[in-house]
Amino acid sequence: MADQNLLEMRNIDKQFPGVKALDDVQFVLRAGTVHSLMGENGAGKSTLMKCLFGIYSKDRGEITMNGKPVQFTGPRDALDNGVAMVHQELNQVLRRNVMENVWLGRFPTIVPGIVDSGKMYNQTKAVFERLNIDVNPKATIGNLSVSKRQMVEIAKAVSYNAKILVLDEPTSSLTEDEVEHLFSIIKQLTDEGVGIIYISHKMDEILRISDDVTIMRDGQWIATKPAAELDTDEIIRLMVNRDMSNRFPPKNNVPSDVLLEVEDFSGLYEPTCHNVNFTLRKGEVLGVSGLVGSRRTELLNTLFGYFTKGSGTMKLNGKPIHNADANIAMKNGFALITEERRATGLFPQMSILFNSIIANVGNYGKFMLSNKKMSEHTDWLIDAMSVKTPSKRTPIKSLSGGNQQKVIIGRWLLTKPDVLLLDEPTRGIDVGAKYEIYQLILQLAEEGKGVIMVSSEMPELLGICDRILVMSNGQLAGTLERGKDFGNIAGEQETIMQLAAKYV
Repeated sequence: MADQNLLEMRNIDKQFPGVKALDDVQFVLRAGTVHSLMGENGAGKSTLMKCLFGIYSKDRGEITMNGKPVQFTGPRDALDNGVAMVHQELNQVLRRNVMENVWLGRFPTIVPGIVDSGKMYNQTKAVFERLNIDVNPKATIGNLSVSKRQMVEIAKAVSYNAKILVLDEPTSSLTEDEVEHLFSIIKQLTDEGVGIIYISHKMDEILRISDDVTIMRDGQWIATKPAAELDTDEIIRLMVNRDMSNRFPPKNNVPSDVLLEVEDFSGLYEPTCHNVNFTLRKGEVLGVSGLVGSRRTELLNTLFGYFTKGSGTMKLNGKPIHNADANIAMKNGFALITEERRATGLFPQMSILFNSIIANVGNYGKFMLSNKKMSEHTDWLIDAMSVKTPSKRTPIKSLSGGNQQKVIIGRWLLTKPDVLLLDEPTRGIDVGAKYEIYQLILQLAEEGKGVIMVSSEMPELLGICDRILVMSNGQLAGTLERGKDFGNIAGEQETIMQLAAKYV
């Protein structure tokens, strides 16, 4: 079965104003296999899949399934013909329950207009049992963790009985156990003849589960090879066309005086952090590690005033402060880059200019905004962050994930913060763009800023941080210091994992 071509995409072109996103791209998926699609952000991976899924109309080329030409008019057409896609950025109706999200647009009915809730519950439960997913179909989906919502979305795609399943960064929010669960689902589906298109920047995952790997660069097909013939260095060389033996920039920042003191810090509402104590120095990159559910994000959101503080104190440059809300936090020199870029970080329909200046809009005029100043600041951001875009008027939704993240970081730099809070700043970003963001973080530290960075990638924390706080079930389980407890990326990952499980 694995020798049969389930999908063929030949000579695919796609042009946007000022950008040729796809240039004569080839892609072939065999039935019952995992074919990974790799490339830097902006390489054209998502555009190619959107052409397959009917979100975009290709300008040239041919798409065939089982040897027959297809051209889907939209996602529903693709789904009805056996092609399902789980997007990296989840699109769910957060105030509705799980089963309604799974069957949205195709509710089972008793008679036309009357939903059969009992049948919908049973159908949802059957899909979850088949995939061994432990989620209550009647739970409100907005109350679930991102990882649980991701598994629901995968179950929804499987519920269409798709023969082709596209997974875009499916493990970006999953724990190690959940990743293993996902891989077992993938194995189950490929054994049934389903073809999986797997998009990820995690090299170890790609090499572990893939049968074939296609590399794209700058909108062009570069290579397709059996996964067994590739290693990490070769994949990176094909992706970025340069040697990436040094994954992290050199660290030249030198932490100095204490900038921020946090004592006995707790949030008011559960789930939250409890009695956390730490200091942050000027010029320091302070990492925050822990398992999913360790309350790392809750800690950052409470520091920023987005979540309500219950008890404890904060001092900035020796003076007590209270970030009662986000506006006060910004006035106190804090900035927060959130974990979910699409849900809480972007105005996707608006331009790069709008997204660049929105956090600092009060500084562009009280009664009439200065178009000149806003334009100059956006031009600075695009240049300083190396944002790849045809124009500052381009809608930010059309940029790659890495370039969107650079705009968000630049937006907050325009507020001139002293303390930068970063929650998973490189989530879903390729190795080349990650390196550029690491450079930005270390440059800010060299300028004397204090950076607190949450990350699920231990090599990332060990590679650029000066100290690492390890959270466990809302509590601070321990602190590791560079040069004492760890060196570079060969540092104490086992120690971190032991601390992360301390209070679980």
